[in-house]
Amino acid sequence: MARTDVGGAAGVGAVGLRGGFGRLWGAAVVSRFGDALRGTALPLLAHALTADPLLIALVTACGFAPWLLFGLLGGAVADRVDQRRAMWAVDVLRGLLMGGFALAVAAGAAGIGLLLALAFALTTLQTLFDNAATALLPAVVPREALTSANARLMTGQEVVGRFVGGPVAPLLIGVGLALPFAVDAATYLLAAALVASLRTGAPPRPPAASGRTLRREIAEGIRALWGDRVLRGFCLSVALGNVGVGALIAELVVVVKDWLGAGDFGYVAVTTGYGAGTVLGGLLVMGVPPARAKPRAWGTVVAALGGRFRTLLLAGVVEAAVLVVFGTVRALWPAALALGLFGFAGTVWNVLETTLVQQRAPEAMLGRISSAFRTVSIAGTPLGALLGGGAAAAWGPNSPALVAAALLGVGAVLLIPVVRGGDGTSSHSGQIPLPHS
Repeated sequence: MARTDVGGAAGVGAVGLRGGFGRLWGAAVVSRFGDALRGTALPLLAHALTADPLLIALVTACGFAPWLLFGLLGGAVADRVDQRRAMWAVDVLRGLLMGGFALAVAAGAAGIGLLLALAFALTTLQTLFDNAATALLPAVVPREALTSANARLMTGQEVVGRFVGGPVAPLLIGVGLALPFAVDAATYLLAAALVASLRTGAPPRPPAASGRTLRREIAEGIRALWGDRVLRGFCLSVALGNVGVGALIAELVVVVKDWLGAGDFGYVAVTTGYGAGTVLGGLLVMGVPPARAKPRAWGTVVAALGGRFRTLLLAGVVEAAVLVVFGTVRALWPAALALGLFGFAGTVWNVLETTLVQQRAPEAMLGRISSAFRTVSIAGTPLGALLGGGAAAAWGPNSPALVAAALLGVGAVLLIPVVRGGDGTSSHSGQIPLPHS
């Protein structure tokens, strides 16, 4: 794949915020700012429109369902089209949708049905956008710099979303409930302009054989994911762990308020601790060196752990261990520290996992393989939410944290055979082979 307009690559394994990656980073950060505004305003609007908790829950459900329905399709389409054009076109469409929704809110014409339709439409478009973005990044930065690039993207999004968008959202809502949605629409359009300004070469794809269908290409992506021992092991681990994470997310407020007895301040404290941990985790992984490169700064720490596979395994073990603390120590500040460590380990995991998929998958199949990985991973989250609610009702308000710890621990155990099989980053010759046409 051609890698033009890298701009900011400052040596092997490093990537700066100039040139193509800088624009891609800016688009991701700007878009995350808008997401934070919408994520705060949408539940408030839903609560103002209806007192039915089922309808309010359906707004969240509509934000997950399209991944299960269209995630695989989005990956197949991302492998067929120019990813850069797909991304900016999707963002323009999402900007227009949000702009229209903001006008409806300002006019008092937004009902709960419109909220459900908007949440479903935005996530449906996101299935194409996210898979295209995963496939585009290796065209913007050198393959050996993917870990640093993913870390910068995730850390920038977390900082802006949690520490900028979160505090700004109440101020905008105070001016008018439609304002956060209008600003969100503007961030989509700005992100589209930044992505459209990228200059990347077209990815090499084998000539399409006659009779090839999206269904066949989706099946190829699933088979490729399942046929790779490493990716299969990590996918199963993530899927199981996300059942636990779903349980924790759904009942976090119950754990904090009913188990810790901490109130609103305590809830803010533990979520802030989580956010700070995610940022520190991203800063750590930014320094992870590529294979055969001399470790630098924070990367020395990760290299000393024995490589990326062992680092991922350790991150999973840490996540499970700190949730045991979170669910057994009935004190606010240890709980906030535990959730901070959970966020730290989670970011290390997310960055290295994303990079692993990008490095092992053939470039012509990256959209399909990443979409299959993501769809399987997300599928367990709604189930986990139900499990968390049932556990809290049956065993007490701290049980969702302990259930999450157990599932994350089992997920880590699933990685042991992968780690024993050896570490390392696949080169082009070590990628999953392309299927025969």
